[in-house]
Amino acid sequence: MSPADRDGFEAFDHLATMVAVVSPEGRCLRVNATLEDMMGVSRRTLMRGSVLDWLADPTPLREALRLVADNEVASGRFDAVMRRLPLGSLGGPGAMTGHEWPVHVIVSQMDHQGERVLVELIEIEQQTRHDREERTQVQSQANKELVRNLAHEIKNPLGGIRGAAQLLQMELSSRELTEYTQVIIHEADRLQALVDRLLAPHRRPHVVSDVNIHEICERVRSLILAEYPRGLVVERDYDASLPEFRGDREQLIQAVLNIAQNATQALGDQIERGDARIVLRTRVARQVTIGRQRWRLALELHIQDNGPGVPEAIRDRIFHPLISGREGGSGLGLTLAQTFVQQHQGTIECDSVPGRTVFKLLIPLP
Repeated sequence: MSPADRDGFEAFDHLATMVAVVSPEGRCLRVNATLEDMMGVSRRTLMRGSVLDWLADPTPLREALRLVADNEVASGRFDAVMRRLPLGSLGGPGAMTGHEWPVHVIVSQMDHQGERVLVELIEIEQQTRHDREERTQVQSQANKELVRNLAHEIKNPLGGIRGAAQLLQMELSSRELTEYTQVIIHEADRLQALVDRLLAPHRRPHVVSDVNIHEICERVRSLILAEYPRGLVVERDYDASLPEFRGDREQLIQAVLNIAQNATQALGDQIERGDARIVLRTRVARQVTIGRQRWRLALELHIQDNGPGVPEAIRDRIFHPLISGREGGSGLGLTLAQTFVQQHQGTIECDSVPGRTVFKLLIPLP
C-alpha cells in the first residue's frame, strides 16, 4: 500500500459514519474506527470477513457492488438492516447474530478499474437523532432569549408592586386589610424567585475547573438518599476509566440533581411500595456528533428510573420552559439542566416508556 493510500484510508477514521473499502465480491479490505466501534470487534477481525455478512439480507448489497464494480452505475443507495458480529467470530455465513439496527447504505466507486468499492453505512437512528438535536438546540436558544427578555420585563414591575404593597401596609390599621397586602408581598416574592431561577444561567459566571463525573454522581446520590432514606435504591454503574475534564462543577451537580429530582417525583408510588430504583451509569462514547460538531470521545451519563414514564403529551417538549408533567411543578428543572449541559458543549436526550425512563447526558471529553 502506497503512502498516499495509507493517508487516504486514515482519513476515514475521522468520519462519524461507518465506512468500509471492499472488493467487488464483498471481501473487506479496510474499515474505519466508527465501524469498528459499532460492530464491537477489532478491525482485523472484520477484515477477515465479508461485508455481505454484516446485513440481514445481503442481496441488495451484492447487486450494488456488482453494478458499481462493472461501471454500470456510479453509486447505489438502499436501506438495510445491519447485524452485529459476535466477539471472537471470524465472520462467514450465519455468523451474524444478536443486535440489529437499520442503516442507509451508499455504495460508490473508488477507482475506474473497479478493484475497490467504498461502502458507507449511515445509522438511520443516528441521522434522526442529529436532526432532533439540531432542532432542540435552535429551539433552546430561542427559548432562552424569550425567557430572558420576559424575565427582565417582569422583574421591574414586580419590585414596584412589592414596594407599593409594603407602603400601603404601613398606612393600614386594620388587621384584615393587612392580610391582603401580605398576600401581594408573598406572591410578588414567589414570582421574583421564579424570575431569579429563569435568569440564573445567564447571571452566574462559568467557573471552570477539573471535574470528576463520579464525584458529581456521588454528591447527587447522597442528596437524593438523604431526602428519601426508605423505599428508594440508587444504584451505581460507573466506568472507572473515565478521565477528568474541564467544566463547571456546581452547574453539573445542579443539572444531574434536577434530573434525579424529577425522577424521584415521578417515583412517588414506587417509593411508597418500596421498589423505586434509580441507576446512575457512566460510559465512554466514541465518535460522537453533537449538533454539527464531531468529538472523538464523550462522557455518557445515564440517569435511569423505573417510574411511569414521561407523559406522551409533553414528551417532545420536556426541555421547554414552564412545561411540567406534574401538578404544581415549575417546569424549569429540565430547562436549566439542558442549559447547563449545553454550556459544556453537550446535550441531553430522553428515552421514556412506562417502567423505564432514561435521561442521557453527553459531554465532550478532551
